[in-house]
Amino acid sequence: MNMLEEGARQMPHMMNGMMGQMGNMMSRPLAGGAMMAAGGYAAGKGLLGAGTAFLRNPLLFLAAGVAAGYLLHKYEKEIIETTSKLTGMGKDFALHQKENLDDLIAESQSEPAATAASAAPAAPAQE
Repeated sequence: MNMLEEGARQMPHMMNGMMGQMGNMMSRPLAGGAMMAAGGYAAGKGLLGAGTAFLRNPLLFLAAGVAAGYLLHKYEKEIIETTSKLTGMGKDFALHQKENLDDLIAESQSEPAATAASAAPAAPAQE
């Protein structure tokens, strides 16, 4: 048995053990809240990194939202035109791929018939 198969065989047992431990910890509300807070803090620290305290400022997010709204309003027509153009291109691409697939299917179905027809006369006739 190779290492991959052994790991796959052991995975359900390992997951059950870890989930049981987490379930026991989460059964206590204080421990569950502390666990979630610590996880959120660690995730935020990892994403934002050190020295980026200004990114946590709520006014920055408000200003970014206002700027995004202004730009969306200003370039609304261009955004709609580009989106509709890209949608049309996507539909054309999907139609083209469907045609290519239909051609491949038709070709693969015609090849066995052609090989069967050419193989039949090649066999010697016995009397």
